[in-house]
Amino acid sequence: MASGGIESEPHEHRESQLMYLVRGEMICEASNALWIVPPQSALWIPGGVTHRIRGRAPLEGYSVFLNPRSAPNLPKDCCAVSVTPLFRELLLRLATRPALYGLKGPDARLVAVLLDELATVSIEKHRLPMPSDPRLRRLVDAMAAEPAIGVTTKTWAKRIGVSERTLNRVLVEETGLSFGRWRQQLHIILAIQKLSRDATVQSVALDLGYENASSFVTMFRKALGTSPARYMANRLAAPVGKR
Repeated sequence: MASGGIESEPHEHRESQLMYLVRGEMICEASNALWIVPPQSALWIPGGVTHRIRGRAPLEGYSVFLNPRSAPNLPKDCCAVSVTPLFRELLLRLATRPALYGLKGPDARLVAVLLDELATVSIEKHRLPMPSDPRLRRLVDAMAAEPAIGVTTKTWAKRIGVSERTLNRVLVEETGLSFGRWRQQLHIILAIQKLSRDATVQSVALDLGYENASSFVTMFRKALGTSPARYMANRLAAPVGKR
């Protein structure tokens, strides 16, 4: 179990890592993408993948390291995954067990069930593809710092010294998303981050530049299938096990 804040330099490790978040939120950057990990989600980091993690206190979660050979069919890249009740209870139980366990004992059987359950969890839509082009990275930084600015694509292109056509072309080439789709996904990531920090739906809507909470809720529901309030209520209502 880990608590407090966390900020790592880019690094990798031989083992695959599963980080389950009880409370707080984390951002992971790897493989030209960002992942937001809200409460009651887990972050899957395959062995050998260079990544960087940031999360501010209060932050609480559990981490499990796995030999990559024990889970050859799991995703080859980082992803945020949903946590089922069984999945969560397995993690909490294993967190109390010794790191070195018998290969044929009850702990080994728990790990086997955990791997089976991990192979069935769904990947959450918390990924923001990141461009590598330095000009577009400046754009990313500017839009993340001031998401409420409602300027046109042409204006953003002028700010980073490229044509509107070039901005759209390079963004699609490097992220697979149009400018509008990419900006919407950025708003989803920022919204989850702010909601995880107890911001109200109204304040998040204003921070992201929406005229009213209703239009923000509509966008959020279309992207994630539920309203922001229900999304966070489900996260906070999930049991966290015994301390």
